[in-house]
Amino acid sequence: MDCKDRQVTRFRSFAWMLACFVAVTLMVPTVVSAKEPTPGNKMTDMAASAKSAILMDADSGTVIYQKNSNVAMPPASITKIMTMLLVMEALDEGRLKLTDKVQASEYAASMGGSQIFLEPGEEMSVEEMLKGIALASGNDASVAMAEKLGGSEQQFVAMMNEKAEQLGMKNTKFMNCNGLPAEGHVSSAHDIAIMSRELLKYEGITKYTGLYQDYLRKDSPKPFWLVNTNKLVRFYSGADGLKTGFTSEAKFCLSATARRDNLRLIAVVMGEPNTKTRNAEVSHLFDYAFAQYTNVPIYKKGDPIGTLSVEKGKVGQVPLTAKRSYSILLKKGDAGKGIRHELVLDGNVKAPIEIGQPIGKLIVYRGNDVVTEFPVESPMAVGRAGWWTLLKRTTGQLFLAD
Repeated sequence: MDCKDRQVTRFRSFAWMLACFVAVTLMVPTVVSAKEPTPGNKMTDMAASAKSAILMDADSGTVIYQKNSNVAMPPASITKIMTMLLVMEALDEGRLKLTDKVQASEYAASMGGSQIFLEPGEEMSVEEMLKGIALASGNDASVAMAEKLGGSEQQFVAMMNEKAEQLGMKNTKFMNCNGLPAEGHVSSAHDIAIMSRELLKYEGITKYTGLYQDYLRKDSPKPFWLVNTNKLVRFYSGADGLKTGFTSEAKFCLSATARRDNLRLIAVVMGEPNTKTRNAEVSHLFDYAFAQYTNVPIYKKGDPIGTLSVEKGKVGQVPLTAKRSYSILLKKGDAGKGIRHELVLDGNVKAPIEIGQPIGKLIVYRGNDVVTEFPVESPMAVGRAGWWTLLKRTTGQLFLAD
């Protein structure tokens, strides 16, 4: 074979290989990189202008989207979510009533920035102070409530940090109760979502955070008109909270929540350039999740979920009910397929036990795979039974035996 023939053969071989390659390529479907976020995925285009952001399902705590969500930065007035959380906790435990009077100290009245213009010595009810914090972001109202609950703002801030530690907020350090600039006062989008989710467990809070406008001192010569700093509660369907924030250092921040049908979402953005962009990006996050996801309930709040046996307790059996709704987040069209759950309680639980003591977990499966686990705590304290109680219980069991 001469040189010319070899060149022709090589050309034909190359042409045949090229044709095969093209044919195979046409038979294989083209894979396009999807831009939609999946739970936990960092897709920066969903909140392009925010320095940090997160989107979370409030019921299950599932993270749908995040961007730099664990970076600590100034949270501005979003700080007041923790302030409101401690107030709601005190109300729930009976340490505080909505009708209790709160007197503004000279220090509380001296707060600058957003305020409800409290005068030194002026009294308002806890409910009025809550409105002043939730709607007007009152720095003065926040300090007045801090002093009411903690005795001083400093002591209340210690309570805030203790609660943050209990909730696992690892990138948060509070230096005050209102978010005014202070060295070392930081939080992260993920931590803010955690405390927002905790606040939403107190269902009454949205009565205040979801208001668009109201009045303080309504029947006085100087009524004060409150307008919610979170405009989404008026302009976004289902939005009913939670808290805005702005300082020149933190820029524009927002922890927002919205509910449609059985799905409640929490979106946090930090470091936005202006309110318009902030609200638009949060709305975009909400739009995406409401279009793509649904919440599948496992138990509703108050539903019976099982019984705990307490060895040598004053009470032998403790009925367990869901202290909140238990649910999982799934893509629409995929909801409920192969979902099952199992209550697994600790064996040989002996008295005494404390209220809130971990006693087991609720495990949710899809097929044989664990989807999520919910901790289960004792709803009551159970003391150790005396010998006479134990004797009667044992005797009764003998008579009931076959």
